[in-house]
Amino acid sequence: MEEIKNPFPEPEKPPQEGAAAPQPGTPEPPQASPASAAPPPAREPAPAAPKTATRLWLKVLAVLYAAAITVSLLVIEKAATARKARPADLDLKQITGMVPTGKDAVAVVPVYGPIYQSDSARAWDKGSGQTARRIDKLAARKEVKAIVLDINSPGGTVSAVQEINAAILRARNEHKKPVVAMLGDVAASGGYYIAAACDKVVSHPGTITGSIGVIFSGANLEGLMKKIGYKPEIIKSGKFKDIGSMGREMTAEERRLLQAMIDDSYDQFVAVVSTGRNIPADKLRSEIADGRIFTGRQALEARLVDALGDTQTALDLAGELGKIGKNPRVIRDTDPFSSIFSMLDSKLGIFGGGGAAGILAGHPRLEYRWQGF
Repeated sequence: MEEIKNPFPEPEKPPQEGAAAPQPGTPEPPQASPASAAPPPAREPAPAAPKTATRLWLKVLAVLYAAAITVSLLVIEKAATARKARPADLDLKQITGMVPTGKDAVAVVPVYGPIYQSDSARAWDKGSGQTARRIDKLAARKEVKAIVLDINSPGGTVSAVQEINAAILRARNEHKKPVVAMLGDVAASGGYYIAAACDKVVSHPGTITGSIGVIFSGANLEGLMKKIGYKPEIIKSGKFKDIGSMGREMTAEERRLLQAMIDDSYDQFVAVVSTGRNIPADKLRSEIADGRIFTGRQALEARLVDALGDTQTALDLAGELGKIGKNPRVIRDTDPFSSIFSMLDSKLGIFGGGGAAGILAGHPRLEYRWQGF
């Protein structure tokens, strides 16, 4: 039977791009079966998001933070230096807008930690000179009607304590501003000395206070020096010139001389407490001022404080004494930068090492200080 041809032949498929065109007369290669066909290439996973940008931003933020801290330090240092170099006769009150004014208020001045003198120009230092200047500055402000002295201190050197005491008396006598002491955890020895100069004293029931007395701190390292082969050679103009030396034992004559100094400083302490608290000096010496410490409640019974309470109690009392009533507006003489840098300096010593207390730690000194702190 004759084969019938398709009158419509299928068109030839064009060769794929890049493939060689088959030559005429060349047989077509056999088609691969579906089972033997090569599997399609596996799809590559999408690349992870790059972390370079995140790391870059973190570095930028760290640099900006460090730059901000550095600029703040420079500004504070320059401002403190400018204040120290300012002429003493410059009256800022005569310059319009320089001294802020406002509603009547009670100012709070903190006295925290050991009390020592310091001539540092750093704004965050807390030496007795800086505290005395704060009291003077606030007492001179018209809107400040009273001052609260927030005391949390075991005392300090005699002269530093007396410097703050003098500023309190100026505020009371020259500026006619009442001053109220608020006793915190500890207000002992020199801490109580400055409290006794105030118009009123408020204490927590559990405050440690008292310790009225004087102490001279020294050390005798003669035995240790002999063991390590160290022998000091002292050349002096008089027999008392090296009194309190750590390299030898104190003589009986030196002890009598130092005891006379301590007795005189003790008499000054007793006079301040007797005048401020209206307690006879003889009663103080025999019953109170022998170095003993008291709780706030015991101090109230001994007439060393006027009332038991907290900070709000002291503020209300100061408001009443200043004739602006209870719950007064409060001016706190603090600076956030100063607080931060003061903490870092005292804890880490990164801004110039330890303060006056660290400098004086190894040297004999006459102190109104409770040694148990």
